[in-house]
Amino acid sequence: MTGTDDAVADDDALYVLTAVLLTPAQFPSVLGDDYPAACAALGLEPYAEGYGLVLGQDSDGARWTVVVDDVSLVAVAIASWDCGMEYDLSPDDGSVVRALPGWPLAVAVAAPGVPAPHDPEPGPEADGRDPAALSPPDTDVWGPAQRRLGADAIAAQWAAWRAQMDDEASPSAAQAGEEDDAAAAGEGAQAADGAGLVPEEVSPPPARDPRPGIRRALAEARGYLDDPPPPGRVRSSFAPGDARMIRADGPGWSMVARTDDIAFLLLDEVPGEILPVGRGPELPGLLTALDAMAVRPS
Repeated sequence: MTGTDDAVADDDALYVLTAVLLTPAQFPSVLGDDYPAACAALGLEPYAEGYGLVLGQDSDGARWTVVVDDVSLVAVAIASWDCGMEYDLSPDDGSVVRALPGWPLAVAVAAPGVPAPHDPEPGPEADGRDPAALSPPDTDVWGPAQRRLGADAIAAQWAAWRAQMDDEASPSAAQAGEEDDAAAAGEGAQAADGAGLVPEEVSPPPARDPRPGIRRALAEARGYLDDPPPPGRVRSSFAPGDARMIRADGPGWSMVARTDDIAFLLLDEVPGEILPVGRGPELPGLLTALDAMAVRPS
């Protein structure tokens, strides 16, 4: 494993544990609201082609995130693993952009035969300017990273979340963006750790009125249609049938929606609450328009 960091020995092996893509259409949302922000969090230029992030341990057990520019290689590895197939992900030295200490995501496995995962010690020539070790967000607090993780988890478990919502019984929050006296979103459901977010019984309404935040989020999402946001701020992915799954983020809010169904909003100002947004008269058109402008996985 080699890179721009002197702390990583040129002849040190990396025991690969997992990998993720860092592209405009697919990136770890814990890093930022959009692709340029995610790249900036890792000190990378937001090249259109993107990167692959390879997470592993060195022979001392230290955690490393190796950034490579061979996106296709990493994509093939991820697809193979998702299908239950073995794949030896071994990027060549020429594709390594840099190696960063730590992991930005929680990794549930560890390499066999090496010490337990830990952050690497600073190199002997470290002058205090080395980057701090990457680490997953603290799931015991609520903030932008946890909000985005929650939205990602809802997208991954859409059917389970949707099953507990009765769209006809929940007031439509879609109209909240057009009329001040429109009905608010239905009751919120508690958001948990993004990696293990599982629908539970609907919780009592949040103590803070979410309607102003809902109106603001929907208005800002509509604003993207006239003033396109940075790449990756709005993403579209596959959903069953002819629908698309929409993920959009903005300052203080995250949206996850299906183009043929409702939406869910998560707000920084209403910690831990998942706010359903009914179809209403305006939401379908908004989702269709967002899908048309969104970046999609290639």
